[in-house]
Amino acid sequence: MLNRENYYCLILAGGYSNHFWPLTRESKPKQFLQFPSAELSFLKSTYQRCLKLVDKEHILVVALEKHADLIRENIPEISEENILLEPYARNTAVCIAYASSVLLKRNPNAVMMVSPSDLLISDEELFSKTLTQSLQYAEQSDILITLGIQPNRPDPNFGYIQIAGGKSPLMQDKLIKVKTFTEKPDIEIAKLFCKSGEFYWNSGIFIWKASVIYEELEKYTPQIMSVFKNLIQYVGTIEEKAFIRRAYTDCTSLSIDYGVMEKTDRAWIYPVDFGWSDIDNWDSLFESYHIKDDNDNIKLADKLIQKDLKRSIVVGKNKSKLIAIKGLEDYMVIDTEDVLLICPREEKSYRELLAELGISNFEEYK
Repeated sequence: MLNRENYYCLILAGGYSNHFWPLTRESKPKQFLQFPSAELSFLKSTYQRCLKLVDKEHILVVALEKHADLIRENIPEISEENILLEPYARNTAVCIAYASSVLLKRNPNAVMMVSPSDLLISDEELFSKTLTQSLQYAEQSDILITLGIQPNRPDPNFGYIQIAGGKSPLMQDKLIKVKTFTEKPDIEIAKLFCKSGEFYWNSGIFIWKASVIYEELEKYTPQIMSVFKNLIQYVGTIEEKAFIRRAYTDCTSLSIDYGVMEKTDRAWIYPVDFGWSDIDNWDSLFESYHIKDDNDNIKLADKLIQKDLKRSIVVGKNKSKLIAIKGLEDYMVIDTEDVLLICPREEKSYRELLAELGISNFEEYK
């Protein structure tokens, strides 16, 4: 019998990337970012999305210890026992091993949805319907479900899932057996995947029983689970924190994609179409952002004078500052309290500037 009391959400809010520098920093990574036009941060939006699926007592967030205060600031209503703090970043397989152990201690019948904290979803109603169905599927079967997105371009920044049975159109409300699971191929392989019509993007959202993912982690990542095998008995005790610190010290970094999903025979894909966007950098923001002017510009500044500005991104954090721009095409102008970034809107140019931070005595701005 289906039971909502068994449903949980795990929000992955650990790690750090500087793909939105200078808006993001090591002290405040992307999951805590709130664009000037947004009402909520990425993390808070994800939390609100989960509230439509499960009770607030069943929403867990895993994050680095150094970001604990940011978690509490973004989600003041979350209980301390539902903030799982990692001493070091060890990627998704490790934090899922941690979280599944916690849930099995609390509820051996737990069914969990795992979600990144930095996704944009345009159709929230369809998202809720899809995830509810997925939780029900997972509760009834010992399978690992991932939500698949039909690709509209070859992109090496995403994982790709090949379905069993050959080329197939997007099918709603139907689980399909996974044939292969490939994390972040190079661009040429991504082109072949898209051309074949057999592949979906991996959304990064997974649904499974805590007991099933725990079994698969034991089977395919023994190097991790040998460290975590006794954690369950310490969950909720004063010894839990010390155990976690030792475990993370001894663990290697490994993603759930490489560790389990590429090897398991229990993987199924649920194709979805609820307006998913993984905004991983400035260029992907430009591709996904729907509010642009007639010249294809994204303008997130209160006071702006522009002329001959095309296909560019302008962000101004200071509401009292006027930004005046003329003659820029395919550029980024990002103005924060302590950094002004002006560079072409391409990853290569952006990366070249970021590399200078570490060698030019400007590390305080990282």
